[in-house]
Amino acid sequence: MSPASTVSFVMPRTQLLLGGQKSGKSRRAELLARQWLQADAGHQAVLVATGQAWDAEMSERIARHQRDRAERVPGMQTIEEPRELAQVLARHSSPQRLLVIDCLTLWLTNWLMPVQAEDLEGNQPQSHDWQAQLALFLKALDAASGPVILVGNEIGLGVIPMGREVRAFVDALGLLNQQAAVHCESVTLMCAGLPLALKGPQP
Repeated sequence: MSPASTVSFVMPRTQLLLGGQKSGKSRRAELLARQWLQADAGHQAVLVATGQAWDAEMSERIARHQRDRAERVPGMQTIEEPRELAQVLARHSSPQRLLVIDCLTLWLTNWLMPVQAEDLEGNQPQSHDWQAQLALFLKALDAASGPVILVGNEIGLGVIPMGREVRAFVDALGLLNQQAAVHCESVTLMCAGLPLALKGPQP
């Protein structure tokens, strides 16, 4: 490969992008993915989407994101996986492939607050199921052979929400973010489209 076909770019092996709604976290993940693809002709980028089309508005939101992403990051592939992220990491991670998981918040929602509160056997979702999945995910993240970007929401900066279930979810998300941050080399907080470095090297 000739020097003209590469762009100097260093990507942390694992990084976490946190922020509020419309903070610019997904846009930054797309920017990093575009830079990764431009850095080497052999690089690949895959978005792992955890969102599900619960209703018409969510379906349109997903479709809009897909259209916008196709324009901003041509060549980026998409895998839809709402729950089994550990398996996705184990199956698709490679040194030349960047995986962008967007987002951890919806992944947690799919486990703890599914739209259908009962599974096909009529069982309520159990917290120990989530803890087991989280442990598998963190193990797979540590073992990933290629770069991984995690995108998640920071929703714990406001007042304590009303309702036991919502409070439990906010607590669970905060703990998930903490554990993901421990296992990531780089952590960035996004606010008003601007990145604030919290940990490690920044691409």
